[in-house]
Parts: sequence; structure tokens; C-alpha cells
Amino acid sequence: MHHSSDINSVCTYCGTGCDITAQVEDNKIIKIYAQNDGYVSQGKLCIKGAQGFGFVDSPQRIRNSRVKKAFIEKNMEELPRELKARAKTLKEFDEFYYEAPYEFATSLAAWKLMDIKEKYGRHAFCGMGGARTSCESSYMFQKFVREAMDSPHVDNCARVCHSPSLKGMRTTIGEGAATNPFDDIFQTENIIVMGSNTTEAHPIVANRIIKAVRDKTATLTVIDVRQIQLSKFGEQLIIPYEANLLVLNMMAYVILSENLYNKEFIDERSHGFEEYKNSILNDPFANPQYMKNIEGYESLAEQIPLVARAYATKKSMFFWGLGITEHLDGSYAVMAITHLAMLTGNIGKTGTGLMPLRGQNNVQGACDTGCLPYFGPDYTTPKEIGLMTPQLIEEMIVGNVKAMYVMGEDIAHIHPNQNKVHKGLENLELIISNELFMNEITKMADIIFGVKSAYEKTGVYVNAMRRLHLSQPLVDCDMPDDWEVLRDIENKINGEFNYKDSEDVWNETKEAVGSRFSGATYHKLSKNRNRGMLWPIKKEDTPILHVDGFRTNDGKGTFHYHQYQLREQIKKLVNKEEFASNEFYLTTGRTIVQYNNAAQTKRCEPLNSKYDKDVVLASIEDKDRIGSNEIIMRTQYGETAILPVKFVKTIKPGTLFTTFHHAASKVNYIFGDEADELIMTAKFKSIRVEIEPICNAS
Repeated sequence: MHHSSDINSVCTYCGTGCDITAQVEDNKIIKIYAQNDGYVSQGKLCIKGAQGFGFVDSPQRIRNSRVKKAFIEKNMEELPRELKARAKTLKEFDEFYYEAPYEFATSLAAWKLMDIKEKYGRHAFCGMGGARTSCESSYMFQKFVREAMDSPHVDNCARVCHSPSLKGMRTTIGEGAATNPFDDIFQTENIIVMGSNTTEAHPIVANRIIKAVRDKTATLTVIDVRQIQLSKFGEQLIIPYEANLLVLNMMAYVILSENLYNKEFIDERSHGFEEYKNSILNDPFANPQYMKNIEGYESLAEQIPLVARAYATKKSMFFWGLGITEHLDGSYAVMAITHLAMLTGNIGKTGTGLMPLRGQNNVQGACDTGCLPYFGPDYTTPKEIGLMTPQLIEEMIVGNVKAMYVMGEDIAHIHPNQNKVHKGLENLELIISNELFMNEITKMADIIFGVKSAYEKTGVYVNAMRRLHLSQPLVDCDMPDDWEVLRDIENKINGEFNYKDSEDVWNETKEAVGSRFSGATYHKLSKNRNRGMLWPIKKEDTPILHVDGFRTNDGKGTFHYHQYQLREQIKKLVNKEEFASNEFYLTTGRTIVQYNNAAQTKRCEPLNSKYDKDVVLASIEDKDRIGSNEIIMRTQYGETAILPVKFVKTIKPGTLFTTFHHAASKVNYIFGDEADELIMTAKFKSIRVEIEPICNAS
């Protein structure tokens, strides 16, 4: 019988969390579109949302469980009798793997996990991942690590992206999430976007910004190290590399020295203002005139005060992305952004607020449900604090961590210092991976579970603005969900995870994350399927945070001043040091058609055909200096593959930009361990590289 239907759900890509409708025929997705009254999408999807569904029935999907042949050989002697007998009957899948029955794979995983725990102790196990799958699975993941394995070591990919936003915002205002709905863009008078390439990374948010500017309801300033598409719609400030904190402190200096601050708001709702004010006004780096010392960037001395005045005197929203967080001072720069909001009262009401643009569809939810070593569910303090990912890699290298469960995160591609990461991973006795496709980490895994994708399961996702969406399956699929694999392994260890469906898991999750999720039943979320609901959710939801007070013990925010540290490109420009002819400053980012490690997007022909390899963008003025259309980039940590160069007008001389979507490019091999000093998020947005031109014999 021919069966056709339209099913509403939520997009699987970025943190915007668009509502989608799928046209499905005979259990195959034919088309994905947005309803005209779509609450987040507003009837429009980006190219990934609309055309990025081909991965679901891709022939490359992992549709089984697999066990590495070498792993069976190595463990054969020690295997318990019944597992040994079954191991001998496994069917070959390819030269490296056996195809394993699911029931055998979960038994093998449980046995080896217990074996490692007995031999090396509970700290020898760690868990990584959680931001690509639902809240049900991310909650279950941290519970599995903490309770089934009794290890404190659980982390997720927020470590390489927005952990500094969480840290900086919690330190100052007590809550690390976006404060206002995206639709407030239509209610604001002034928008600042800093360190976010919004049209490429969060296109449906960018649509709103562009509409507000075109309708003349808001002015826009874009602050970045290069010209981006969004720059065309407003004022742009092109700043030197690693100047974020410098620029933000200068904005505060202008607001303070010109008495543009909101005294009433500061008195009622903050601590530490006088001390902060004195620090900024006496900081030699905070006076915008300092910019006159930086060759090529002198005009910022005039531009920054204009931006600061507009921010202070208008209803303003501040958006930022990884261009703020992936630095040595990422957390401090986020604090500096929150200071601006507190100084001017641009928080706690419609058309204002702080908007970190989060990357993954459920990175907010993974953090809310406790997939972090220093937070349990609901940002409680766990009974034991675990190690962060870079520390775990160190522990793997010295041989203290022996096993890792990784759920939907390609740590062997997306993390920095890949030579070092690989050295750590090669030391492990067990890697278990839940995945959709073979990628760099699954190739290293001993036991692989093919699992449902977002379009094949029921689950809750929390977008970048705290909006919970209940997704429903677009197509049927007989593979397990992530949480089911974890349940089935735990049941062979302790037998305490009794959940029959995802609603069971959710009912426990919403109580564990009680101050945010307690009112969000499946029933209530399904009634609001297209609108979603913004946490905290009790009887009603909460579109705007911090209306009457901040989410701190006494309801007040605190100023935490941090001085900018002179370094790298700015230091060289100020001191008029020579740059070597092959020396450049590189930053990284996304392109619209690919998504992170491209696991899903490169299996979608309409997307991958538009961008099938990473490209380096360089300044047209550096064409002779680079002298080739292909280069290798190098640092003391490693080198990239040979990459094509495109010369453009949007890049400042002496600087480069590249994407990191394709593992073959080896872009993440050139980053070291330099990271945010509070929270260990890697310094992906600024690295000094040496380039080697590759001369083609013509």
C-alpha cells in the first residue's frame, strides 16, 4: 500500500532549532520544508535544513553493531565461556570488523567495561559526547558514566565551543543561556554581532537581523577579524586577531567616561561597580585612543566610541559566536559582554539581552542535563568533579584512562592538537562508539553501535535560546536509540536502568533538571510542538530571563574586571616588529552547506557537491607574497594537508581564514593545547602559522 504523510519535527543541524515538516512516502523522506507559520523558521529553512536529509537512508549508514577483529583476538583468552563460544561464530563485515549481533555487542561491552574497572579502577573510564542527540540520551549518558561506571569523567563538545559562554555568564549573572527569544530582534533598536558568521552558521537568525535592518527598525554593527556577508547590512569593525577583550573593555570605558551608564539599574541589580569602574578608567588598554598604535587598525579609535554610544543609548541586543569563545581569554570576553549589558540595563526586558549563538542542535540540552565534568543535571555540583577533555587526553597518554565511550562526537577530528589526541586514543584498551557513519573516531573504535538519527526517533532538543522542542520520528527504523544502547549495557552490569520508552527517560530527566524542565511533560510539549517552550518551564514557559533579578543567590549580578593581555598580532603591530614573509594569522569557521565534521552533510549530494573540500581564503593583496594557489599550513604541532587558496577582498593582509569540515584537510592538527585559561576551550580562532606554497609544474 502506498503511504504518504506530512510529519512535524525539529531540524537536526544548528542551535537555531527550526521547526520542520517532512513529506514522507513509503518510509522515505521526499522533502523537508517549513510551515508558513513556523515559530522559529518563519517559513524559511537554510539549505542544510531543506536539503540535508539524504544521510538518513544513505548506503553508508551504520545499520548494525560491529566489533573490531583485533579486539576479539586480543581478548579471546580472557573472554567468559559463553562469549568466547559466540565470538567464534561472528560473521565478517570487512577487513577490520566483524558484524556482531546487538545482544552480543552489548554483552561484550558490559564485560570489557567491568574488566577495565576491576583492573584499573573506576577513574579509568570516561564518556564523551551528547550534544548531537536528544536530552533523553544525554541525560542517560551522564547517568551511565556516573552511576553505572561510578566515574566522574563525562564531557561534551561544548568543551570546544561555548563552555566559556557558560563560565562567563554564570560568573557574572548566574545563568549561561541566551536571555531572549530570537523574535526580539524585531523589537530591538540596535544589534551587535561579534565573532559570529551568522548568515553561514545560523542563517535563520541572520534572516531576522537582515529583515530588521531593511525595515529600519534596528541598526546593526558587525565586529569581526574579516568582512563577512552580514557586514553588508550594517557598520563593520574589522579588528586585529585576539582583540575581543580589548574592544569590549574600550566600549565600557566610553560608556563610563561619558556617563552613559544606567545608574539606577546598576545600584539595584549589581555588586562591585565602583571597583570595576575605577579599574576600567585606569586601564591603559581600555582607552580607545590606544588603537592609534596599531598599524592598519587606527580607525577603530573613532569607530569604537560610536558603537558604545549606540549600545548604551538604544535598546540593544548582543549576539556572539565562537569568534568570542575560542581564545585564551574567551571566558573573560564573555564577562566583558555581560558587563556592557549590566552597565546599560540592556537585559531583562524585550528587545535587549545576551545571545550566545550555540552550534549544535542540543548543546544547550547536553549541558542542562549534566554532560559536563563539573555540573550534574540542572547545573548542580556532582558528588565528584571529573576532568575536562584535554585533561583526559593527558591521562590517556600517561596510561591512567583506559576506556572511553563516545556518543556522536568525532573527537579524532574536531578537537585540537590531533597528533596528541591520536596518541592518547591509541593507548586505550576499549573505545565504544554510537554513530551514524564511520568517521575518524569510529575507525578507532573496538565496539560500534549503529543508532537512530534525529529523524528516526522521539526526543527533546533544546535550541540556542532555551527552547524545548519535542521531535518525532519522520521514518521508522529498527536500530536502537542512544539511550537504549546505554540501558542495555547497564542492564548487564547492574540492572538498574528500567526504562521502556523515551517518555520514561524524559520523565526522570525533567525531574533531575527540575528548576528548568519540571513542567515540560511530553503532553505539554506535543501540544506546543511547533512553538516549542522556553525554560524555565513550570505551568508556563519563560521567554525572557532576568526580568526581576539575575539567577544568582541574591538576584544581583557581579562585575569581574579582567585586563587585556598584550600578545600575538597586536603586540607585533604595536612594537612594529617584522612579520616573516611566510608568517600569517589564521582563523577558522564554517560554510553554510557543511556542518561541523560533515558526518551528515557530506552524505547529502546537494550539499557536498557545493563544498567538497576545505578552502583557505587569503587577501588579494597577499597574492604575490603567497605565490601559489595551493599551500600547506604548519605550526610546531603539525601540518595541514595541501589546501587550495582563494584570494579575496574580504580578508585583511597578513591573515587567513579556513573551514575545518573535512577530516582529510587535517586543519585541527596545527592547533596546540593553548586554550581558555578557565575552562580549556581551544584557541581555534587565532593561530600563527607558517605557510609553504606548493608550486605546480605547469
